[in-house]
Amino acid sequence: MDAATWVREETAAWSSHDIEKTLSLFADDCVYEDLALGRVFRGREELRAFLKMCFTMFPDLKAEVTSFFFSGNRVCIEYIWSGTNLGDTPTMPATGKSFSVRCASIREMTGGVATRATDYYDLGTMMRQLGVQPSAPQT
Repeated sequence: MDAATWVREETAAWSSHDIEKTLSLFADDCVYEDLALGRVFRGREELRAFLKMCFTMFPDLKAEVTSFFFSGNRVCIEYIWSGTNLGDTPTMPATGKSFSVRCASIREMTGGVATRATDYYDLGTMMRQLGVQPSAPQT
């Protein structure tokens, strides 16, 4: 599978909350790092748990690709990640508020699947939009 097709399939799988399809795009022993959360998920089962948590918290979660490029075995994706916090988790009750943040992701690919993924986004902005943190002071 070429990189452009892979990006379209991953984005569609995330946006439709298709956990099995998303997992099929990653190697069994993948490493998925969410830098904003400071969490690393190793292997498909840990990634599955992360996806379930995301889709529980944000039942309308979607990713909209704004650009991407690839070089060698790496794919860089820029996208808008958005959703409404309607699901409780043990660490955060639902706020009923929506968020929309810009994100960047790097995927390392081998044999048509991602072996490593790293996501970058502004968690502070996301938490302010969700009403969990106070708004940033105006300057």
